[in-house]
Amino acid sequence: MAAKIKKGDKVVVLTGRDSGRTGEVISVSPKDEKALVRGVNMVKRHQKQTQAQEGGIISKEAPIHLSNIAYVGKDGKPTRVGFKIQADGKKVRIAKSSGAEIDG
Repeated sequence: MAAKIKKGDKVVVLTGRDSGRTGEVISVSPKDEKALVRGVNMVKRHQKQTQAQEGGIISKEAPIHLSNIAYVGKDGKPTRVGFKIQADGKKVRIAKSSGAEIDG
């Protein structure tokens, strides 16, 4: 299945504690249907000290389910993502609201 949300996309959180916040997708895990979004769904973790880094409480992003985020189009509004096959046979993502190509 083709990915509707990819690394580097700007997304908005639809539900949950961080609803309404936007951020850039750091990584996507299609198998788990989750994504890491920069600055969203922050959790605190206790880090044990190692030679490479010091210990303490660090904040980092936790994965968020793909159904809880939406792609943000060029107009700044969340939109659903669809697919269209071009004349040359290339498959591209399109924004459902405007019909504009996302990556093409």
